Amino acid sequence: MTNAEIAAVFEDIAHLLEMKRENIFKIRAYRKVVKSISELKEDVAKMAAEGRLREIPGAGEAIVKKINEMVNTGRLAYYERLKAEMGEQKLDS
Repeated sequence: MTNAEIAAVFEDIAHLLEMKRENIFKIRAYRKVVKSISELKEDVAKMAAEGRLREIPGAGEAIVKKINEMVNTGRLAYYERLKAEMGEQKLDS
């Protein structure tokens, strides 16, 4: 997955969490990592392969795990579950 694709997934997660009225700090954490990934000059997949994801500002243990899952599988189970929970509600609403 590209940096833009990973950032888009995290932005969608932040939006879904917002719709669910989840903890604002959790939402902000996702938005912070979206900004960091979007501004990176280096490929996230390369950083993952080198074990350097913690260098991304805002990337804690949980985010690093999610990035690794996306890089290795091309998907994120947590994101899929969130989308399923929200049913037919659109991400752009």
